[in-house]
Amino acid sequence: MIPLSVLDLAPVPEGAEAGDALRNAADLARHAEALGYRRYWMAEHHNMPGIASAATAVALAHVATGTHTIRIGAGGVMLPNHAPLLIAEQFGTLAALHPGRIDLGLGRAPGSDQVAARAMRRTRVGDSDDFPQDVMELLAYFAPPEPGQRLVAVPGAGLAIEPWILGSSTFGAQLAAALGLPYAFASHFAPGYLREAVAVYRERFRPSDRLAAPYVMLGVNVFAAETDAEAQRLFTSLQQAFLNLRRGRPGKLPAPVDRLEVEPYGQAMLADALACSIVGGPETVREGLRRFVEDTGADELMVTAQIHDHTARKRSFEILAEVNRGP
Repeated sequence: MIPLSVLDLAPVPEGAEAGDALRNAADLARHAEALGYRRYWMAEHHNMPGIASAATAVALAHVATGTHTIRIGAGGVMLPNHAPLLIAEQFGTLAALHPGRIDLGLGRAPGSDQVAARAMRRTRVGDSDDFPQDVMELLAYFAPPEPGQRLVAVPGAGLAIEPWILGSSTFGAQLAAALGLPYAFASHFAPGYLREAVAVYRERFRPSDRLAAPYVMLGVNVFAAETDAEAQRLFTSLQQAFLNLRRGRPGKLPAPVDRLEVEPYGQAMLADALACSIVGGPETVREGLRRFVEDTGADELMVTAQIHDHTARKRSFEILAEVNRGP
């Protein structure tokens, strides 16, 4: 039994609107809490019609009010898009309202295309190269204020927030190791550097006041259903969405299809990007989960499921929780 958490991209299915997606997000978080999932995270994306969590802190506030024990957090906030003080105040507000339950995953990618990135960053002096300095500044705002300190995050200063470094390469792994922070790797869509990044993080980790030993959480797509065939059908929604994104045509989450016709190049792209996916009925998912954990040495899994039908998505997380508990 490995700790399981939820990464919800607040998918906007074809035929629905962003408000529907955010209401579904709150419902999924309550469901995950009842099933014993450890965390519920949302991710910052911009200019994507199929993802409703762009205003991540606002969306998390909506979710947090309907839950009681599950940890709520960002997976993540793309820090180069923001002034660190503003993020400290936003997540400090969440921590003030929901003490002891707030995580803050930090990434250095834009979470958008270049058009949106320029629109967001036109008043920012820094960029992704400043990410380590921005992280250090942000962490400092959460420390108890010193006497005479002129700039204080209110709320934020002195509050218990659990920071994470996110990554899809060795850059984030090195930073998380140097700062003694937990590390989450985006293997659910960018598995190429998975083994190298985890090895770098574990080898170079320096204990800190926040974390005594390295702790790795890995992203994985899990599509579970009553049968392997039905799970594979549900999986076609993510496959279609990923192909549309890579071809420069992002849209709402497509409905699943019985048979997905993809040219060889597209098949290779999907096989590479979505290699960390477990798709099937309960026994298939049980075995896939066991193999993935044994193969990677993950301490925790962050599970995402871009499933078009909300009821089927809830059932997928339910099946996963059941098989993880064992017979």
